[in-house]
Amino acid sequence: MSERKNIFSLENEKELDIAWCPGCGNFGILNILKKALEEMEEITPNNFVLVSGIGQAAKIPHYFKNNAFNGLHGRALPVAFAIKSTNPDLYVVAESGDGDMYGEGGNHFIHNIRRNVDITNIVHDNRVYGLTKGQASPTSQQGMVTPVQVNGVILNPFNPIAVAIANGATFVARAFVGDIQSTKEIIKKAIRHKGYSLIDLFQPCVTFNKINTYAWFNEHTYKLGEDYDPSDKMQALQMAFQEDKIPLGIIYEEKGKPTFEEQLTIYKQNKEPLFKRNIDVNKLEGFINSMR
Repeated sequence: MSERKNIFSLENEKELDIAWCPGCGNFGILNILKKALEEMEEITPNNFVLVSGIGQAAKIPHYFKNNAFNGLHGRALPVAFAIKSTNPDLYVVAESGDGDMYGEGGNHFIHNIRRNVDITNIVHDNRVYGLTKGQASPTSQQGMVTPVQVNGVILNPFNPIAVAIANGATFVARAFVGDIQSTKEIIKKAIRHKGYSLIDLFQPCVTFNKINTYAWFNEHTYKLGEDYDPSDKMQALQMAFQEDKIPLGIIYEEKGKPTFEEQLTIYKQNKEPLFKRNIDVNKLEGFINSMR
């Protein structure tokens, strides 16, 4: 294991000017994700891809040594979906903030769940927009006062856990960056799960969210016990609606459901990734012309 230490770290990491505030939960997520990957011997910087959108959370790939795609606001998931579909041998993680994934990217969030693409979706949930200076995000709680919502947030917060389970997600988890060990293990299990995996990962924004602090998350969360059964869908939905004390852990998991890639006709007889295949230009031209 020692030979894998820091294999996902940049050579000049100590010289980097990291664009997060001191105390930001993104530092913890960056370090936990690297530790998780170091312990997964099947993964290397060459067969792993990080995809992100826009926002403070979306800067994670900037500080990683691996393949990465930093895309448009709310558009991390369609890129991750395309990468996995054209090269199923890759391990693909799409990560961004709650605004990017649940707000601008809400449509892609819903339909990638339905497809059951074999990717891991890590959402940095700090319940606020950090990059654009603190307006309410989809998960901000009612009554929260921001520079934009000066009279307090009037909308009910988006419930990603309930939406994911109801739409057929096969792995749904919630974690807190303050619990390093548990979060690391959840990430490893999510990446190894066959199918779409969601981790709603609580992390405080120390600058713009003075409500959901490290202390708040410690006081308002609890770990699911060993006797909890994540295969019980109805029980998982009940957990999704707990608000006073929010459960952490693997809330729902369904094993054995075919992934999107496994159901594609192009891979049923030929497992070679699409990007390696020779293109018959004449057939392609004929197909395009037939659509006119």
